Amino acid sequence: MMSGQALDGLRVIDLSYSYAGPYLTKLLADMGAEVIKIEACQRPELTRPLILAENDPKDEYWNRAGYFNKGHRNKCAITLDLNNDRAKDIFKDLVKIADVVVEAYSPRVMFNFGLDYPVLKELKPDIIMLSLSGYGQTGPYRDYASFGTVMESMSGITELTGYPDGPPMKSGISYCDPIVGIIGAGLVLAALHYRRKTGKGQHIDLSMHEAGISLIGEVLMDFTMNRRVSSRTGNRHPSMAPHGCYRCRGEDVWITIAISSDQEWEKFCEAIGNPSWTKEERFTTTLGRWQNQEELNRLIEAWTSQHDHYEAMHILQGVGVIAGPVLTNKELLFDPHLKERGFFEVVDHPSVGKRPYAGMAFKLSKTPGRIRTPAPLLGEHNQRILKEYLGLSKEEISKLEEENVIGSAPIIEYPIELVMQLIVSPLDLLEKLGAVVRVDPDYLEQLGLK
Repeated sequence: MMSGQALDGLRVIDLSYSYAGPYLTKLLADMGAEVIKIEACQRPELTRPLILAENDPKDEYWNRAGYFNKGHRNKCAITLDLNNDRAKDIFKDLVKIADVVVEAYSPRVMFNFGLDYPVLKELKPDIIMLSLSGYGQTGPYRDYASFGTVMESMSGITELTGYPDGPPMKSGISYCDPIVGIIGAGLVLAALHYRRKTGKGQHIDLSMHEAGISLIGEVLMDFTMNRRVSSRTGNRHPSMAPHGCYRCRGEDVWITIAISSDQEWEKFCEAIGNPSWTKEERFTTTLGRWQNQEELNRLIEAWTSQHDHYEAMHILQGVGVIAGPVLTNKELLFDPHLKERGFFEVVDHPSVGKRPYAGMAFKLSKTPGRIRTPAPLLGEHNQRILKEYLGLSKEEISKLEEENVIGSAPIIEYPIELVMQLIVSPLDLLEKLGAVVRVDPDYLEQLGLK
């Protein structure tokens, strides 16, 4: 499993599901950790039937879901029904040869399995266990299950998201989930550093609720110190103006612009041709622009609406003004900057074939990370892990299969209405969207889309 990456030699057992936990373990896997994902045939990862392509065959659909496959690359997978005593023994044997256990159940679950931290610590004193739950391991809400979209509301984020004259809004991306995943990965690294110095493991109690609250610290401090209650401001900034998202030429085409100083304002005015309104006294100072944002934004949009969003970006960035186009999924795939960085990587998955996947969000100089293997099929590595790592015989493994302790297909089918939620895959998206983008034919062929 040595890959020349930063986390070579680290072994992680992954009991998480949905978004936050799998994103956490994906970050570790991308950096070289060996992540063993555990599911049960009785209850596979709940994202396995999500985001199927319209033309996908429905046999073995649990191995074809784009949502699952993007979040579990570089991992291996086994199935274990942890309600079974033999499966619990196998799990304990895996803990003995692991460094980290990540689980994302409500607190009662691991205790009911008889696999909570005190038990695992007896098996391996320096084990690091991260428990990711909605509200943490203690407190009155501890047993409530939750997801990132709910956490946006419980943490106060939705109250701050939206337009001043509109209702609270969700971010649209389960914002707390990836944030918690990033925080969790950092906590695992801190725990590994601590273990290297002391030889001791630890139990990390990661609350999605608390992690979400940490994103709005300035709002909490403003209330604590000034008794001010913040609410929705749209795309406006507390002190910068102009600061917003402006309509460009075309249907639903936009650019974001942020100007933080009088010097940047002067550059902006020059870039757009110094129209007469830019010389008006109300727009000559930062405070004046901030106080007259509504009219200022209308005048700026009169200019942006005459340009393509990429064109406007190049004009403004060319003079040092912060500006960026708002991109569709299709435009992201062919964005020149992401192309230059090699962000999208083509992965050949045994069930869906070649697809482009988002690559590394960041690159370390010596160990940049990469997609080494596609997301695993359900139970794909049962034989290898149980035989090579734990020494089980062929007969023992066959018996586990006969008793449905392990397997390679769901025992209980997903509801068909869930399976048939057809959210198009990137390939179908390219065929369905008509927006004009700058496409390099060689890059298109490289992505397997020509």
